Formats: sequence, C-alpha cells, structure tokens
Amino acid sequence: MMAKKLLLIAGDFVEDYEIMVPFQALQAFGYQVDAVCPDKKAGEQIRTAIHDFEGDQTYSEKPGHNFTLNASFAEIVPSDYVGLVIPGGRAPEYLRLNDKVLELVRHFDSEKKPIAAICHGLQLLAAAGTLSGRACTAYPACGPEVTLAGGEFQAIEVTEAFVDGNLVTAPAWPAHPQWIAKFVAVLGGKVEL
Repeated sequence: MMAKKLLLIAGDFVEDYEIMVPFQALQAFGYQVDAVCPDKKAGEQIRTAIHDFEGDQTYSEKPGHNFTLNASFAEIVPSDYVGLVIPGGRAPEYLRLNDKVLELVRHFDSEKKPIAAICHGLQLLAAAGTLSGRACTAYPACGPEVTLAGGEFQAIEVTEAFVDGNLVTAPAWPAHPQWIAKFVAVLGGKVEL
C-alpha cells in the first residue's frame, strides 16, 4: 500500500523549524510529504529563517538552513493529497499573492481535507477566503488578519494547538508536539506508544 500523501507549501524565508520539523515528523508517521514552492522544481532549494523569542517586542530573525524541495509545484495534482501543511515565516506574506497557491488552499478547504497551518501560515488561509466562521489561532500579530477574514481568533499559549473540524492551527514552533499530534489525529492516524 502506498503512503498517504501530504502537500507542504513553502517559499523562501519560511520559518526553519516550521518546515523542517513537520516535514520529517510526518514522514516518521509514514506519510509521504511533498514539499513544493511556486516556480521551483524538485531538487531546488529555498532559504529558511530562524525566528526566536529572545525578550524583544517581536521575534528575532537569523539565517536558517537551505531546504531542498522534493516535488515540483507545476506538477502537483491536488486530488492526490489527503492533507495540506502550511508553515509560517515570511513566505506566506508573498505566497498569498500567488493565485495558484490560493486555488490549492481553496481545494483543500472545499474538500474538507485536513489543513495544518502554523504561525504566519494563516495569512494564506485568510487571503484564500477560507477562515469565515472558523475558529483558529496564529502568531498573535496575525490575529487581526484572522478576524478581518471572518475567523474567530483564539489567543492560546504558544505551546498549544487548536482544532476546528479539519483545521489544525498553532501560534508558532513551540507548539509542534501538540500541532503535529492533533494534525495526525485529524488525518485519522494515532499518536500513541
């Protein structure tokens, strides 16, 4: 039996942990995770940024790793995937301007497929018009965007995740244990020893 396929959409200056950790952890659960970026092909790289919480009024940003994409954006077929992963960082800020990215997001939403979005990843959901009437969380600075898009912003601890039907959201990478576990549960998997 072939592994269930997940689509991960990212771009340059995606948050390092928010792409690396779910990409690897979801594979450990047995999923095939196809990481794509508009206008890039399998084998090409995107740059990442490390965002940290060091006592400043906002997060700090440092250069991260180069991340090698394993699928080509132009070749993906949305119906082949059982779920969508949207990491944060600065990438969602400009990816939300890409009509093909927004069409992909709308596909997963309209088909009620599980969607995991973290941090600034909610910017894609807001731009795609998929948050109306939905309860979700995001990095607190994105809270006004969630509200303006018709969503109900949930102010939760940075280590927590929130589920509303097929939508699994978290404020930032410190929530990875809950965010990934809850996403796997929504996908129908089990997280247990």
